[in-house]
Amino acid sequence: MLISFEVENWMSFRDKVTFSMVASREKRHGERIPRVGKYPLRILPIAAFFGGNASGKTNLFKALSFSKHLVTKGTNINSLIEIKPFRLDPAYNDKISSFRFELLIDEIVYCFYFELTRDRIIKEYLSMISSTREEHLYDRDGSEVVFSKSLLDNDSLKYAFKGTRDNQLFLTNSVNQKIDIFKPVFNWFDKSLLLIGPDDRFGPFEQFIQDNNPLFPFVNVNLARLDTGIDHLGAAEEFTLKSSDLPEKAVQSLEEKLKEGQSLSLPPFSNNRYIVTRKKGQLVVTKLVAFHKRKDGSEIQFETDQESDGSNRILDLLPAFLYLSEKDSKGVFFIDEIDRSLHTILVRRLIETYLGACSPESRSQLVFTTHDVLQMDQNLLRRDEMWVLERNLDGVSSLLALSDYKSDYKVRFDKDIRKMYLQGRFGGVPRLLLSGQLARCEKVGSSDRGEE
Repeated sequence: MLISFEVENWMSFRDKVTFSMVASREKRHGERIPRVGKYPLRILPIAAFFGGNASGKTNLFKALSFSKHLVTKGTNINSLIEIKPFRLDPAYNDKISSFRFELLIDEIVYCFYFELTRDRIIKEYLSMISSTREEHLYDRDGSEVVFSKSLLDNDSLKYAFKGTRDNQLFLTNSVNQKIDIFKPVFNWFDKSLLLIGPDDRFGPFEQFIQDNNPLFPFVNVNLARLDTGIDHLGAAEEFTLKSSDLPEKAVQSLEEKLKEGQSLSLPPFSNNRYIVTRKKGQLVVTKLVAFHKRKDGSEIQFETDQESDGSNRILDLLPAFLYLSEKDSKGVFFIDEIDRSLHTILVRRLIETYLGACSPESRSQLVFTTHDVLQMDQNLLRRDEMWVLERNLDGVSSLLALSDYKSDYKVRFDKDIRKMYLQGRFGGVPRLLLSGQLARCEKVGSSDRGEE
């Protein structure tokens, strides 16, 4: 689970901001808050980010995406790190950017921190946190590293650090060198942190084309309940991979990766969805199609690019929500623009379904950004689960939970916070300079001036 995340000098976040999933003392909806009695700790299962356009919501999403990629994929030799510092002040172009994560992994709290420039990792450390103290497993400062007492005699770690490039995280290199001590943290970024952008698809979805997948019937039942018009999904034509339009290099890569019986999703051809499976040595591609009921009860087949944008967005998100709601799920989903192409009532139903499955024993989390103020409702979310992002006149983004809001308009449990938000009392709404009608640029030429 994500406990907290800090970022500084990243895109519109010039100054350090902290996003925390630690529950406040608020009692509302307390029955669904996960508890970690060992520490003791209560971690929120959900968080929603509200704010105007260009307030920083997507930039926060991109900060997590950058961190995930840097940890799991690393960097190439001699390549620059794709850091994106604050650009509206030249003084910040060459300043360090920093990222800090507090994570709950298998009931152990870890703190992972790194700061960097385009050229190199400046500092990096990984700690284990107990209820009484914090133990640094390693503390990297430039080309030097200090290990904890329990790791001082580990020669493999020392060897791995010597081989860690300046532009590479030690955590990443140690796992690449098959050293498993720090692998739980690596695996959290690789497998537990799942990011879905406005046009992204939840990767495993294409495998639901197979009717032997355990989630296949649940997807079909819920597609009908969400008023998509789709009765069920299924498989259509099959063709060999070599007859597809994929580049030869991509085909060769799949030839090397896939073993007999294994499946992988393919990049979309138009807006259709495909998986490739090795069957009897051949790579076979199968297309996902949707079946609709005619008035007489017969079925008609639609390709997914014939479905509405909203239906395709549901196809993207529904498997993620089903995965989140599983009893043993440890997924941390961050969905940017959850409401894209979806009706507000449908979005609310998806959120309610997830929250209905949460309990003190749950270990999954849902974080999302939205412009949909219907979700800003204390009957749905707690005040510490709702965050407002705002960009000031210098282009600097900030964020604040409604539970931390302090002003003459203190957010009480019985207040209509949606109305207060739209009135601009929390910030995070567009500062519109237009009044009455759209401003227009008048063409001024010499003849115009002559008529004045």
